[in-house]
Amino acid sequence: MIQQRANFDWMLKDLADGVPGIEMIVVLSADGLRIARYGGDPDSADRLAAACAGVQSLAGAVAQELPGSNGDMKLVVIEINGGYFYLMAAGANAYLAVLADVVCEPGRMSNRMRDLVVRIGAHLTSPPRRNGQAV
Repeated sequence: MIQQRANFDWMLKDLADGVPGIEMIVVLSADGLRIARYGGDPDSADRLAAACAGVQSLAGAVAQELPGSNGDMKLVVIEINGGYFYLMAAGANAYLAVLADVVCEPGRMSNRMRDLVVRIGAHLTSPPRRNGQAV
């Protein structure tokens, strides 16, 4: 089950404090629902979470084309004008997304995200849903 959102605040703040340039961090379920956020406003975080569900699905479809891959998405990095977007698998049916400006170093960011997922990945899970209800 998902922990209370307040329990994620210090973890996400730790990531933001450790890497310069972070604009927003979102923890989301596989179906694109925001679980927690740091930075940005709630509406932006909700839009980012919804978009991430599509990115995750696309990355999984592409991964299936690689021989020997099981189709699981691990990390997506997209360079955009003004910065970077990161999406990392973070537990069963949960993902960690980060928007950062150009000051952010992509290698450092992915390493810090991986460290966070290793530390708290078991807590970053979201049960599968059917018709809006946890299954």
